[in-house]
Amino acid sequence: MNETLLYQVLADVALSVHFAIVVFVVGGLVFIVAGGLRCWRLAGSLWFRLMHLAAIAVVVAQAWFGEVCPLTALEMWLRAKARGTTYSGSFIQHWLQRLLYYEAPPWVFTLAYSLFGVAVLAAWWYSPPRSKTSARRKDA
Repeated sequence: MNETLLYQVLADVALSVHFAIVVFVVGGLVFIVAGGLRCWRLAGSLWFRLMHLAAIAVVVAQAWFGEVCPLTALEMWLRAKARGTTYSGSFIQHWLQRLLYYEAPPWVFTLAYSLFGVAVLAAWWYSPPRSKTSARRKDA
């Protein structure tokens, strides 16, 4: 495999991992809310909820501090090494613009990430996670 192709494949892997994280963050909230209403065990598990909260906390912090996501930076570096095309701005901003043909200033995305973070915190309030001990007491 030549070097250019290797960088292109690695850039695609970085993009795929990034997409999976976005699906986890967005889909995770839907799963938590639905699971809270239907009493799904995984949706209330403390480890799942902590991972989900940490993921959105990182996104919100990056937006507030004006930092580009490390996965975006890695993907762009790999694409440049592969002599491919790159984009500027955040991953979400780029793909939303491409998918929805919507352009907005960065503060709009910061606000959207922040509101999504508030929604995740609201899910903690309305459907709190269960630890193993509280789940055992509930089952008993």
